[in-house]
Amino acid sequence: MRRSHHAIAGQRLAKCECGASRMSHRACPECGKYNGNVIIDIVARAKRDARRDKRKQTELRASGQTAETKEKEPAKT
Repeated sequence: MRRSHHAIAGQRLAKCECGASRMSHRACPECGKYNGNVIIDIVARAKRDARRDKRKQTELRASGQTAETKEKEPAKT
Protein backbone atom coordinates (compact mmCIF):
# COMPACT_ATOMS: atom_id res chain seq x y z
CA MET A 1 0.00 0.00 0.00
CA ARG A 2 2.81 2.44 0.73
CA ARG A 3 3.98 2.31 -2.90
CA SER A 4 0.59 3.09 -4.37
CA HIS A 5 1.57 6.72 -4.92
CA HIS A 6 4.69 5.82 -6.96
CA ALA A 7 2.70 5.44 -10.17
CA ILE A 8 4.04 7.41 -13.11
CA ALA A 9 1.80 10.30 -14.03
CA GLY A 10 1.64 11.81 -17.50
CA GLN A 11 2.99 15.27 -18.22
CA ARG A 12 0.65 18.17 -17.64
CA LEU A 13 0.27 19.99 -20.94
CA ALA A 14 -1.24 23.41 -21.48
CA LYS A 15 -2.30 25.16 -24.67
CA CYS A 16 -0.29 28.19 -25.73
CA GLU A 17 -1.78 31.26 -27.38
CA CYS A 18 -0.34 30.02 -30.67
CA GLY A 19 -2.19 26.71 -30.28
CA ALA A 20 0.83 24.52 -29.57
CA SER A 21 1.02 22.22 -26.57
CA ARG A 22 3.58 23.15 -23.97
CA MET A 23 4.49 22.07 -20.47
CA SER A 24 2.85 24.18 -17.80
CA HIS A 25 4.99 26.93 -16.23
CA ARG A 26 7.43 26.80 -19.19
CA ALA A 27 7.88 29.04 -22.22
CA CYS A 28 6.35 27.77 -25.45
CA PRO A 29 8.99 26.17 -27.72
CA GLU A 30 7.06 27.25 -30.85
CA CYS A 31 6.50 30.97 -30.24
CA GLY A 32 8.65 31.67 -27.15
CA LYS A 33 5.85 33.22 -25.09
CA TYR A 34 5.13 32.74 -21.42
CA ASN A 35 2.19 34.41 -19.68
CA GLY A 36 1.55 36.58 -22.75
CA ASN A 37 5.10 37.98 -22.93
CA VAL A 38 7.80 37.03 -25.43
CA ILE A 39 10.53 35.43 -23.35
CA ILE A 40 12.51 33.59 -26.04
CA ASP A 41 13.16 35.29 -29.38
CA ILE A 42 12.64 32.35 -31.74
CA VAL A 43 13.62 34.28 -34.89
CA ALA A 44 16.93 35.42 -33.39
CA ARG A 45 17.64 31.88 -32.20
CA ALA A 46 17.04 30.48 -35.69
CA LYS A 47 19.33 33.10 -37.24
CA ARG A 48 22.04 32.36 -34.67
CA ASP A 49 21.82 28.62 -35.32
CA ALA A 50 22.04 29.22 -39.09
CA ARG A 51 25.13 31.39 -38.63
CA ARG A 52 26.76 28.73 -36.45
CA ASP A 53 26.04 25.98 -38.97
CA LYS A 54 27.42 28.07 -41.83
CA ARG A 55 30.59 28.91 -39.88
CA LYS A 56 31.04 25.23 -38.98
CA GLN A 57 30.69 24.17 -42.64
CA THR A 58 33.19 26.84 -43.70
CA GLU A 59 35.72 25.65 -41.11
CA LEU A 60 35.27 22.04 -42.21
CA ARG A 61 35.80 22.95 -45.87
CA ALA A 62 38.90 24.97 -44.98
CA SER A 63 40.37 21.99 -43.13
CA GLY A 64 39.68 19.67 -46.06
CA GLN A 65 36.86 17.76 -44.41
CA THR A 66 33.17 17.67 -45.08
CA ALA A 67 30.37 17.03 -42.60
CA GLU A 68 29.69 13.65 -44.19
CA THR A 69 33.27 12.39 -43.94
CA LYS A 70 33.57 13.59 -40.36
CA GLU A 71 30.44 11.65 -39.37
CA LYS A 72 31.54 8.46 -41.19
CA GLU A 73 35.03 8.33 -39.69
CA PRO A 74 35.33 5.63 -37.00
CA ALA A 75 36.38 6.71 -33.54
CA LYS A 76 40.07 6.10 -32.97
CA THR A 77 41.03 4.75 -29.56
